[in-house]
Amino acid sequence: MLWIEKYRPKTFENILGQEKVVSHLEGFGERGMVPHLLMTGPHGTGKSCAVECLARSLYGDFWRENLSVISTGALFRSGKAYLEEEEKFAHLYRKDLSVINNFKRIVKWYASMKPLNAEFKLIVFDEADALTFEAQQALRRIMEQFSDTCRFIFLARTQSAIIPAISSRTLLLFFGPLPEEIITRHLTAIGRAESGISTTVDAGEIELIAASVRGDMRSAVMYLQMAMDPAITDTIETFSESETKNITKTLFAALRNGDFDGAKKIGEILMLEYGLSGREVLGELRIVRKREFNHPALTRAIADADEKMGDAGNEFVQLNALFARIIAEYPRLV
Repeated sequence: MLWIEKYRPKTFENILGQEKVVSHLEGFGERGMVPHLLMTGPHGTGKSCAVECLARSLYGDFWRENLSVISTGALFRSGKAYLEEEEKFAHLYRKDLSVINNFKRIVKWYASMKPLNAEFKLIVFDEADALTFEAQQALRRIMEQFSDTCRFIFLARTQSAIIPAISSRTLLLFFGPLPEEIITRHLTAIGRAESGISTTVDAGEIELIAASVRGDMRSAVMYLQMAMDPAITDTIETFSESETKNITKTLFAALRNGDFDGAKKIGEILMLEYGLSGREVLGELRIVRKREFNHPALTRAIADADEKMGDAGNEFVQLNALFARIIAEYPRLV
């Protein structure tokens, strides 16, 4: 069994490092009153777990029946291929309709279903960053039509991915990256619990995992399971070396060649096809910069871009501004 499922939080008390937003959600569950929600934050910080905990708090044994999750990221990245393969949409999918019309048909069908022993149900859009402008405009009208019997929850990396017409109708809850000390304590507890059936890891390895995941608890637990599996001999550095890092190397190569359009395209691939947020792309840039393009001016340029993104600036605009800055100052930077 995957440890990310085995140790997935089942109650609000099990969600670590998000006390402020969890207190809001607990209050909603206790009062039985929930507004439309926009939950933002990096991967692995507890957004989807928090939704499940909210559903359990609201509906008890019927939480699954009153919670509908639509994987919008997979739907809009893969289009009709995803709809054809996804069993739960088989009775709704129509080949003669476009992806967006199929999407509207699916959402309306789920929204029109009567809640089971409750006043309203929850409809969740996972990876809502992938929703197109047209899809979001359609959702705005559906939200108005079914607001009495449905609460809509959007899970996204950034608020800027959601159009104002929707974000203004939701309560914003931000899930921040988890501190390394919280990840370290949680991994240590899991390591002790699993030490009887798996290879043990020392404190240094756990600290290395906590530092490498940049606040992503899900990735940390996955890396720990791999580290404690005696059949896996790779190091933590190998685990964290991903395809996105290799793509980031080609991005830097484009910057060295003064190819802004190429760098811009690669940045969009990392965000749209690999699902990275703008700040996660900056994280990849930092790692590759340390290994192959080490220069203090690059550190300052990336830090400036990170600060601007923190002020809710458009991530695509800030990344493109960073690429233009690096190219303008080449060859001094790379």
